[in-house]
Amino acid sequence: MSRTTKIIQVDAFTAEPFKGNPAAVCLLESEADEAWMQAVAREMNLSETAFPVKRGDGYELRWFTPASEVDLCGHATLGTAHALWEEGLLAPDEPARFYTKSGVLTAVRRGDWTEMDFPAKPEEKTEGPVGLAESLGARPVYVGRNEFDYIALFEDEAAVRDLRPDFPAMAALPVRGVIVTAPSDSARFDFVSRFFAPAVGVDEDPVTGSAHCCLAPFWGERFGKKEMVGYQASARGGLVRVRTAGDRVMIAGQAVTVLRGELLD
Repeated sequence: MSRTTKIIQVDAFTAEPFKGNPAAVCLLESEADEAWMQAVAREMNLSETAFPVKRGDGYELRWFTPASEVDLCGHATLGTAHALWEEGLLAPDEPARFYTKSGVLTAVRRGDWTEMDFPAKPEEKTEGPVGLAESLGARPVYVGRNEFDYIALFEDEAAVRDLRPDFPAMAALPVRGVIVTAPSDSARFDFVSRFFAPAVGVDEDPVTGSAHCCLAPFWGERFGKKEMVGYQASARGGLVRVRTAGDRVMIAGQAVTVLRGELLD
């Protein structure tokens, strides 16, 4: 006999439907088989599908791209918290607590925004691998690396927006993805970024919370600021507020539900 599982699609890091980064949230009633979760993520064909299941005082949470499981995801965590509050599984003023492969993550409502407490993932300067500049189609002025990604700094926003990467070449690099960033031309934002992750099946991620675990300390050190606003300059676009706090980064964004349905298997 087949089971029915509620699934919700949330656009994260935006207050407008069809912008920001879409995530599917599959509300599990019990633990699910890993192969089944990967198949669902492939079926949803979004950058991430989240699978929360109740565990003690919170939820166990896993994230899958269409190609693989990932250890940290910001927009699908934001989407999951949003879905739990909207569905009445958490009270409006109750924090969301998630047990993940990157430790315990929390999310709280602050007005129309959700603020998540994530681990900082600072980078260290590196020479960069052979092929990085070629895969980007432009040479950055600085390259760093953290445990997940390369970060490539460019002189100005136009250089970031104009990039047209060679994704097959980039997929061969020994990392999850590549963060590209520059100071913002707009007084509304401190910095802009884009994120490419073809190695895990996502050529360009529209708005990437986990990349801001690196971007926040990266720009905080350069600007001498603890609180900043970033704009991820993908085609959909998204606004991310960040606040550094020691070895943690508070990442805030808005979210909107765009679809509710039932998954049949």
